[in-house]
Amino acid sequence: MRQSLKLSSVSSLLLITLWSAGCATTTINSGLQAGDLPPVGDFTAENGLQFNIQPLSLATLPNYQVTRPSNDIYQLIANSKKSVYRISQGDILSINLIGYPDMTPAATASGYPVDQEGFVQFPLVGRVKALNLSVPQFTASLKSKLQRYLKYSDPQVKIINYRGNKFFIDGEVRQPGEFAIEDAPVSLYSAISKAGGATETGDSNSIVLNRNGRNYNIGLQDLRQVGASGNQIYIQDGDSIHVNSQSRNTVYVLGEFGQIKPVPILEQGLTLAQVLGESQGLNSFTANAAKVYVVRDNLESRRTNIYYVDMQTITNLALANRFEMQPNDILYVDPTGLTRWNRVINSLLPSTSAIRSLSGL
Repeated sequence: MRQSLKLSSVSSLLLITLWSAGCATTTINSGLQAGDLPPVGDFTAENGLQFNIQPLSLATLPNYQVTRPSNDIYQLIANSKKSVYRISQGDILSINLIGYPDMTPAATASGYPVDQEGFVQFPLVGRVKALNLSVPQFTASLKSKLQRYLKYSDPQVKIINYRGNKFFIDGEVRQPGEFAIEDAPVSLYSAISKAGGATETGDSNSIVLNRNGRNYNIGLQDLRQVGASGNQIYIQDGDSIHVNSQSRNTVYVLGEFGQIKPVPILEQGLTLAQVLGESQGLNSFTANAAKVYVVRDNLESRRTNIYYVDMQTITNLALANRFEMQPNDILYVDPTGLTRWNRVINSLLPSTSAIRSLSGL
């Protein structure tokens, strides 16, 4: 009875193993694979998505698309002009009277603050309006009032602490925070410099400027390509700046490569050949170099393009060096048929070991 039970268990495991092996023989697959793709043209996958397959050649090489700034960025630049600094609430002024050193009490040595109503309290003349005036305009107004009391009134005015106009910056910068806008105009470039510059993972071609509740998506590299510059965009009071991470500008590598990791697209761009280098090339033991795939989704046309190239020929290395990668591209290479078969066999080995163990009972 016991021997019969043992044979029954062994037979059951053997049938399971043979059934698994039969399925494996049919698909010869373990894990991700490209599947049955037509050699060229359009097709609709089982999931309903539409694809276009193209073998990569000089004739089918996609043209490099220069990303042009949107019209609202051009309008932002056109409306962005250098302006004279206007005194704001909270600013601290330094006021000295040449020839009348006693007119500046020790209590005001740290400066004269602009109050919430925009006035400065000064000896002899009392409250003097400062809000929204330039330094020369305030100086002229103060001099006019002092002339009633002093024979030689010549006030020397400067701002020693800018507390009124501010902007904010966060994201992938070294020193995020709140910064004052001083008398010199602050451009987008200088604003990022004030925050210590972008981090190693920061993407200077993906910056969001929020002004009065409206977002402007700005790429410094895109501006340079059309002859513009971040120095042409001046920051205003209340602006906020966010520097995005390079993770939004990445190529994803899957399959039989030397190293599987996302590859960032730097400001100078990234080619297919460079991605292969960053991924330590194809795995020489497992990769099927006959077809290296690039999957590129196109949300505007609702169609996904799939390009493939035979990397077994050295001449196609030059072709790969001309293929410009785009954000969110997926680079994939299948394992060889023998590799998939070996992986299936390895997955079955625990089952055969169990059969041997039961056979020995």
